[in-house]
Amino acid sequence: MDALTINFAPVIQITDDQFFHLCQINELIRFERNADGTLLLMPLVGGLTSNRNANLTAQLGVWNRDESLGIAFGSSVGFILPNGAVRSPDASWLRSDRWDCLTQEQKDRFPPVCPDFVVELRSDTDCLIRLQNKMQEYRDNGARLGWLIDLETRQVEIYRSGRDVEVQESPASLSGEDILPGFVLNLKHI
Repeated sequence: MDALTINFAPVIQITDDQFFHLCQINELIRFERNADGTLLLMPLVGGLTSNRNANLTAQLGVWNRDESLGIAFGSSVGFILPNGAVRSPDASWLRSDRWDCLTQEQKDRFPPVCPDFVVELRSDTDCLIRLQNKMQEYRDNGARLGWLIDLETRQVEIYRSGRDVEVQESPASLSGEDILPGFVLNLKHI
């Protein structure tokens, strides 16, 4: 099952603060918000997908801890993108200088910034076109590098700022390039 879309726009416009509060009081529901204000209710993932996501986040977190170049995030954060959408990538990273520009309140809520790096893992319940659109949206809003890892086909789509999407078939690893210098994601457990 893919995301369920709800449109409250004809009745009410939900502000950033209201959306944050809605997410907090419904903590067992994963929400995202489209740029047009419609809400997406995201299904929970299965154990295998969650384990793969944990492995991905762990690798990113260890690299980030050792390099101290920015802030790494798991799948439960929401980012308010410049276009107004609120997105929650499976894993992401933001340079320290960009994080440091945010107020404490912005850090405590949904940071109003697009991460420099994003990853989405496609499970068998995810719609590929929706995830590809989401990756394009990240890139259009400032992400410099993004990976769409398709667990079913074992393909990886690489999104880079100002470049065409590159598709790799069954790669053993992925490089963080100059965005995440020295980071190599081992795909063995993902």
